Amino acid sequence: MTEQTFDVAILGSGAAGLTAALTAAEFGASVLLVEKGEKIGGTSAWSGGQIWIPCNPHMKAFGKQDSREQALTYLASMSNGLIDPDLAAAYVDTGPEMVDFLEKRTPVQFMVVPHFPDYHPEQPGAAARGGRTLECPVYPYGELGEWRNRVETSPYYWPHVYFTVGETSLAQAVPDPLDPAEAQRRADNDERGLGHSLVGRLLRGCLDRGVAIELGTGAEELILEDGAIAGVVLADGRRIAAGNVVIATGGFEHNEAFKRAFLRGPLQNAVSIRTNTGDGLKMAMKAGAMLGTMREAWWMPVVEAPVNAMGVNLFTGERTLPGSIMINRAGRRFTNEAANYNAFGAAFHEQDQNSCSFRNLPAWCLFNQDFYDKWGFCDSLLMGRTEGRRQPADWIARGETLEELAAAIGVPGGALAATVAHWNEMVERGADEDFGRGNSYYDLYWGDPSHKGEKAATLGKIEGGPFYAAEVKSGALGTKGGPQTDRLGRVVDLDFKPIEGLYAAGNAMASIMGMTYGGGGGTLGPGMVFGYLAGKHAAQRNATQRGRTASA
Repeated sequence: MTEQTFDVAILGSGAAGLTAALTAAEFGASVLLVEKGEKIGGTSAWSGGQIWIPCNPHMKAFGKQDSREQALTYLASMSNGLIDPDLAAAYVDTGPEMVDFLEKRTPVQFMVVPHFPDYHPEQPGAAARGGRTLECPVYPYGELGEWRNRVETSPYYWPHVYFTVGETSLAQAVPDPLDPAEAQRRADNDERGLGHSLVGRLLRGCLDRGVAIELGTGAEELILEDGAIAGVVLADGRRIAAGNVVIATGGFEHNEAFKRAFLRGPLQNAVSIRTNTGDGLKMAMKAGAMLGTMREAWWMPVVEAPVNAMGVNLFTGERTLPGSIMINRAGRRFTNEAANYNAFGAAFHEQDQNSCSFRNLPAWCLFNQDFYDKWGFCDSLLMGRTEGRRQPADWIARGETLEELAAAIGVPGGALAATVAHWNEMVERGADEDFGRGNSYYDLYWGDPSHKGEKAATLGKIEGGPFYAAEVKSGALGTKGGPQTDRLGRVVDLDFKPIEGLYAAGNAMASIMGMTYGGGGGTLGPGMVFGYLAGKHAAQRNATQRGRTASA
């Protein structure tokens, strides 16, 4: 079998991999992009497509102020010793450069998601009223030509992808619905928003630069010669000669053995693409890479339900709305339900030393008919709006009284009734005295959009049945652990020295975020920045090697 040769091989086609490929090609390298799945984009295409970039060039237009010092102070305040200051500085310093590079040289364009706050707005250095979160305008998929139908479609949004986050209640106190004529025009022209827009724009940039793309085959083994990268062996047996390889294969959240070996607590279901099985992690370990952040994930509470092709739904909005609470197996509340989804994950990992079990699993979201009539629930995706009272789907437990509901889900009836009564008393007093729900501006940004910024956005009584409970599980957007890198994206070995020619980015790389999550786009932002750094350095390293060969 003839061996193909490229300057740079990129493994994985999410936003990190696409950015690395586009950048390497722009700086003169011949590039091969290898994707294990049958389509481009990975979980990035499934996502909201936001990126978190402090000091980005669009902030001033919205009257938002930021500085390097503020951004680094914010990250350091949440570090708990797990965020490397040098990598944090590389990220903050390079983010604006990456945005400028993409906007000036490629079809990728960004705009601010107005007023979307950082996830911990009370921390020092936070952008409490937003500005650091960016997204792309809608993108006409006809621009992709024959690649139009080779991009992953999100099971969580598809086919409703013709909008941006800035056009939803996340960016507007009271949502102003997209004009129906404009919505129809976008649909007719296939102008997609969210992760579809980001991935489509990056893909177009790769195609414009002649990046070779292989779909439907993963990578199995790195080829090393004298301790340096010489290529990669693909899953179909082909050998690719390449002096530079960027691992951007995503996390290991769908590898049960790796989850048991590395994660700090239960990850019962992940909402990411199923091809994320730790292929890059395995190759990096075999190459002698130092690992980092292995115990962490981008935690996300989830509800397992037949509401989409994945059978699982991200549980973000319902738990923040007034008139709902979360309870554990003891029938008691255990956390601030409106906290950001990554921070929420820690509540599921609290251990009961006496029973050697996780104290807050299983867990349920409790609400009543009044709540359902006003807000619906995850199951409403399957049920059309009807006149009069509706009932949730059968997979949601029901009880005419709290005692009946408690019996249905197996929690103590007296404890559940006392929990709801205590909650209603606190709502009456206007404060969650137990877990501080509604104390953070972030809590008030979600919830009832007609009360955004007020405690009424998230605090509401639960009075009168029927009552309902849906089980909520510990999930994740993806894992955070992988090979450690330096500030150029180079993978380092056990002595913290670069493995020549090997790079990592995205969820395949040890996250620079440690155990925290900066803000909306806090996953894709670092992935793209380190993809940019890796692609740029790999291309420049290749050019240097060519120069040496020519002069020899």
